Amino acid sequence: MNVLVVDVGGTNVKLLATGQTERRRFPSGREMTPRRMIAGVRKAAEGWSWDVVSLGYPGFVIRGKPVAEPHNLAHGWVGFDFTAAFGCPVKVINDAAMQALGNYKGGKMLFLGFGTGFGTTLIVDGVVEPMELGHLPYRRATYEDYVGAAALEKAGKKKWRKDVADVIGKLVAALEPDDIVLGGGNARKLKELPDGCRVGDGTAAFRGGFRLWERPL
Repeated sequence: MNVLVVDVGGTNVKLLATGQTERRRFPSGREMTPRRMIAGVRKAAEGWSWDVVSLGYPGFVIRGKPVAEPHNLAHGWVGFDFTAAFGCPVKVINDAAMQALGNYKGGKMLFLGFGTGFGTTLIVDGVVEPMELGHLPYRRATYEDYVGAAALEKAGKKKWRKDVADVIGKLVAALEPDDIVLGGGNARKLKELPDGCRVGDGTAAFRGGFRLWERPL
């Protein structure tokens, strides 16, 4: 069975299919609707073949369906029929959860994704629990407002790194994980990793997408 993995982010849509070695991508952003995403995927994946699709979605997903519109894309994702649009079976999962699944080695793992936004997932003994902790109140705004990409650009690396360390410390103290994985494009901009943390594999989202079809969602 050939799997097409589509990782939808606030800045780019990235994709990889079974048997391929070259990851492909195209820009997303606040004008990106699901129909535009589908069209972009078909164009970017030209020459590839697949039987099923894994879709990493940057928002809240319940029972394989988006239940809230994404913060960094256009609206229209809730209620969209991805299976009909792709013309094959589709499994939709929170994008941070897909990255987390690709990085998971066992036990109780906390995944924190520092990309355009701030993704969070907990995996306990193989059970994936996506969490939208990034939008919980923190100081005068939310966690994402302090550690997302916009905060990095606005506050600068030094202040951003300090806020990231504080946020990680608070979440680790509350959730008590065995393993802490930092992912997303900005994780590598940390000068020093907090105790017990490791930077996730850059290909983990794709590995997680392939794993989705090896296990029930």
